[in-house]
Amino acid sequence: MASYPDESTLIKVTQGDEQAFAELYNYYKTPALRFTTSLLKDEEEAENMVQDVFIKIWVKREQIKPEYNFNSYLFTCLRNMAFDHFKKVEKSELLRKNYMEAMKVVEEDEREESERRINLVVNAVESLSVKRRQILRLNIEEGKSYQEIAEFLRISKNTVKNQLVKAKQILREKVDFAVA
Repeated sequence: MASYPDESTLIKVTQGDEQAFAELYNYYKTPALRFTTSLLKDEEEAENMVQDVFIKIWVKREQIKPEYNFNSYLFTCLRNMAFDHFKKVEKSELLRKNYMEAMKVVEEDEREESERRINLVVNAVESLSVKRRQILRLNIEEGKSYQEIAEFLRISKNTVKNQLVKAKQILREKVDFAVA
């Protein structure tokens, strides 16, 4: 480990001496990383934080007071950054939790609405006459053509078409009326 940076090293840093700053960084980076990792329990995040604090120190180097205890200043900055990080994580977690709860409510509402619409359609279909309901089911559920339905039920293709048009019109009216 390099020798302890003295007041003259700090004076050089405040004057923009990059070599003095490198000396300061090399002296403090390992203990700063160890300290920050012990707070965060996340080595990668701790490395980022140590880098960030040294960048801030370089940017604000002219405000450093060489006569004050730099060690105390550095570790206070790191501690404050860690606390800010915890607040952000806590806020982020709270936002995520609130979002997930809101999504659950939306999903429940959508499911209830979907079930309500399905029930409307089922009830509307059940209200059709037996013959219309049979023609509708053959067409929609089984995918049979007008011709196939006509042959199956021994009725004209035109009757199938008319019954389907009427059935769909009744369903549309009942469902639209109930939704409005």
